[in-house]
Amino acid sequence: MRKDVRILLVGEPKVGKTSLIMSLVSEEFPDEVPLRAEEITIPADVTPERVPTHIVDYSEAEQSDEQLYQEISKANVICIVYSVNNKKSIEKVTSHWIPLINDRTDKDSRVPLILVGNKSDLVEHSSMETILPIMNQYSEIETCVECSAKNLKNISELFYYAQKAVLHPTGPLYCPEEKEMKPSCIKALTRIFKISDLDNDGVLNDNELNFFQRTCFNMPLAPQALEDVKNVVRRNMTDGVKDNGLTLKGFLFLHTLFIQRGRHETTWTVLRRFGYDDDLELTQEYLFPLLKIPPDCTTELNHNAYLFLQSVFDKHDKDRDCALSPDELKDLFKVFPYMPWGPDVNNTVCTNEQGWITYQGYLSQWTLTTYLDVQRCLEYLGYLGYSIIHEQESQAAAITVTRNKRIDLQKKQTQRSVFRCNVLGARGSGKSGFLQAFLGRNVTRQKKIRDDHKSYYAISTTYVYGQEKYLLLHEVLPVFEVLSEADLACDVVCLVYDISNPRSFEYCAKAYKKYFMDSKTPCMMIAAKSDLHEVRQHYSLSPLDFCRRHKLHPPQQFTCNSADAPSKDIYTKLTTMAMYPHVKFRCMCSCNRCTFCICQNLLNCELLRTVRAKFCSAVLNRHMTQTDLKNSTFWLRASVGATVFAVLGFAMYKALLKQR
Repeated sequence: MRKDVRILLVGEPKVGKTSLIMSLVSEEFPDEVPLRAEEITIPADVTPERVPTHIVDYSEAEQSDEQLYQEISKANVICIVYSVNNKKSIEKVTSHWIPLINDRTDKDSRVPLILVGNKSDLVEHSSMETILPIMNQYSEIETCVECSAKNLKNISELFYYAQKAVLHPTGPLYCPEEKEMKPSCIKALTRIFKISDLDNDGVLNDNELNFFQRTCFNMPLAPQALEDVKNVVRRNMTDGVKDNGLTLKGFLFLHTLFIQRGRHETTWTVLRRFGYDDDLELTQEYLFPLLKIPPDCTTELNHNAYLFLQSVFDKHDKDRDCALSPDELKDLFKVFPYMPWGPDVNNTVCTNEQGWITYQGYLSQWTLTTYLDVQRCLEYLGYLGYSIIHEQESQAAAITVTRNKRIDLQKKQTQRSVFRCNVLGARGSGKSGFLQAFLGRNVTRQKKIRDDHKSYYAISTTYVYGQEKYLLLHEVLPVFEVLSEADLACDVVCLVYDISNPRSFEYCAKAYKKYFMDSKTPCMMIAAKSDLHEVRQHYSLSPLDFCRRHKLHPPQQFTCNSADAPSKDIYTKLTTMAMYPHVKFRCMCSCNRCTFCICQNLLNCELLRTVRAKFCSAVLNRHMTQTDLKNSTFWLRASVGATVFAVLGFAMYKALLKQR
């Protein structure tokens, strides 16, 4: 709602413009009336709508035409004052004042007008018969008020209606000629109805109506009041009430009735509670609430946000198959002004055999949007009505801003749930296949993906030590010289090469040496297309020797050319590396042929217990070690220390026996 209201009074000389203002302020008719009253401001606490109101007078004797034009451009509402006992002043309303005002305002945003018939105390008849045709001719006229500055009749009402015309205008809501609501108003109220229809059954039951009433007006309706509302609808239309609940048609009818009866402030209260401005557009403040994100921090959805999104999914998954069909997805996004998800989303998240987004895929896409573009996520949550349904100040309450990654490294632990892996490799190395395999798609399913539906992202969940985490894979375009900061900013790097292409590994080696060799970002080398014949790479070092020299894990064999869905083990390893970048593992065996140098349980690794990976049998018991244990003499020193303590303990035992 506007922060203030500016009212301008115009009209012919001697019609009583200044007297009206002075009677309002002093609550008595002035003995002497100046040519023009100074601008006055009525404080918010004494106005019905709690909004500061500025009242401006106009005097033809004191002001020029240019000053008048400036005041017209600044006014929020204009009161055209005429004298009920002066026909010439009434004629000037249509012959001079309305055309003058319309010429100085935009056609699409006409300022509301109030016709004010002053000096009603001087006549016994009403001027309404003359004024009503004028009101029907000009849609910008909000209302007409007859008053008297002398006996204070309808003075307060005049300025209340003027204020109301600004704060609760009829123009955007209703078309008087057609006697029906405007399409933009119907569209806004339809969105409000769909948000309030919590079970998506097409009617607002008593619980939903009470929630709506409490949300908009801070009080529920009594049971009898609810029945009275529904009875009004029943009497006027046959399909307004269904199963004892209010249908969309009934909901729209009620608001039409409010507007026709002059209670359009009721409709405006509802519209503004759901984020709409005077032009029936969702405000920027509603869609994009303030959210401060410090550098090197990421954004994630919190628990309440996931619960809300789950309820939205359940609301639209009508066949209960844990997937959204195209029609169900379209129905979900009817509260949006556009379709937010394109066909690429189906290749970014998990889908079922029919290609429909699953429940897990649905949550994954929301997680991706929150991580990559939190402002867009706030916008989407605004369309869905998160702050209204969850009774929060704004949808910013749905976002968790993680702490700085440097603090995570210092504390050697993280509370984050989403980790980003940038996938680099030469063209044709198998990056896209690596992303799609994460979503459970083998080569056969990948071949069905259209080029224009391709996605450079893939996101799904992995489990690390029983904790569900999101791994976000991003395929970086293979333009080696122009890798941006966004291409390099991630939690773990995946360097992919094609074992059947002799020139494929060179890109990975150069990328690692230029961008990642001196960074703290964990890196993994992926030997893709391992089902094909491996050829010698045209590089000074073999992939294995390169990894050995730079203390990287040996290349991980990977293929998605399988009958079943590809294995997800490698993605769990990537997530583990991203979660624990401070843990540096190195292989102690001399052959360096071990499949992977990180066990599936770090605690077990610290105690040198069973390591769940394929290792060289000759060095199984000493395969893994952390940085803290990198000195190979550690166990020797520990053994010597234990022996010394044992000898000292035995000597003390003998001494005690001797004393006895």
